[in-house]
Amino acid sequence: ACFFGFGLLLCFTPCVLPMVPILSGIIVGHGAQVTRGRALTLSTAYVLGMAVTYAAVGVAAGLSGTLLSAALQNAWVLGGFALLFVALALSMFGLYELQLPTALQSRLSDSANHRRGSVGGLVAMGALSALIVGPCVAAPLAGALLYIAQTGNAALGGLALFAMALGMGAPLIAVGVASRSLLPHTGPWMEGVKRFFGVLLLATAIWIAQPVLPGLLVMLAWAALLIGASMHLHALDPLPAHARGWHRLWKGVGVIALLAGASILIGAAAGSRDPLQPLSVLRSGAAAEAGPAFEPVRSVAELDARLAASTRPVMLDIYADWCVSCREMERDTFAHPAVRAKLAGFTLLKADVTGNDPADQTLLQRFGLYGPPGTLFFSAGREVESVRTVGFVPPERFVATLDRIAAVSSAR
Repeated sequence: ACFFGFGLLLCFTPCVLPMVPILSGIIVGHGAQVTRGRALTLSTAYVLGMAVTYAAVGVAAGLSGTLLSAALQNAWVLGGFALLFVALALSMFGLYELQLPTALQSRLSDSANHRRGSVGGLVAMGALSALIVGPCVAAPLAGALLYIAQTGNAALGGLALFAMALGMGAPLIAVGVASRSLLPHTGPWMEGVKRFFGVLLLATAIWIAQPVLPGLLVMLAWAALLIGASMHLHALDPLPAHARGWHRLWKGVGVIALLAGASILIGAAAGSRDPLQPLSVLRSGAAAEAGPAFEPVRSVAELDARLAASTRPVMLDIYADWCVSCREMERDTFAHPAVRAKLAGFTLLKADVTGNDPADQTLLQRFGLYGPPGTLFFSAGREVESVRTVGFVPPERFVATLDRIAAVSSAR
């Protein structure tokens, strides 16, 4: 649903929307009389052609996920991606345009125009139009592809970009079935859509770079982004007496962003390094819960030695500095009081695979893992695979997992 909504917004950007009446004119035969059923068929065929093209790109991004996650493990790569997203965000703010040359766009449109008579031709034209509008939406599309690649899920990648293409094509179907009068008029609101994607791209850049940035710098970056966005939403500008409801709504959103940014800024000055709970350090008498202490293991041989020496059940945490879910496990799950109480009876080991050196790769291959986060449990030196967890697990579910491994260990 989110990707469909993003696609709908992308269709209303200034460089895409002007193409909608041109393409809709091709679909209905440049004003020829066609039934609504025929118009629906032709419009849908065109949109499906475009959607299948985007879905193929999404599947490719998902299949490359393990390669990308292995590459995103040093400051140079993460910093390079972050700078790329900043550059793409600047294009959304109008510093420069990303689109195909006009001559090439005209050539592609003329080529597609010769195929307008059949459903197959419309499908091919839809696929061709993905090349026309692709560079124009390159910035938000790059963000979607990076997110999909980090999931490593090809099915999710295909479905996500298929849904996004359907969102981009929904207005075209509506126009093809009804009339051109459904098209919204161009105006400043379209620039607002572009700025929205620009803010999202800047947020993505911060999220990508935060594993290799100092905590204080991350806090300041989030504060600057929220405060800057609030200025674009006129948080501090007085509303005229006759302001409409939408103006008041967006001003309210801007005020919330301003307060959130100011809270992060105050929290950073007070010593907090958690942008989600920036003022937690100001609670009187409330100290942050520290997570349990883990013993590091650096190789398969060292792990085997620890397993052989332990008389208690063992939990092995596969961790990396760049892994966002790993940090969520530390902050939300391992530090939870109920989980901490259960872990008191375990030997706790941590394998930090941030460096992705040969020893790290050998350890991951030993357990058939592509990367962190992964939590493995051992009893009597052998892994209990039925309780292995991969990815973030909330505290309630993790407590149930610990109960299961405790039951297995006592039975042995």
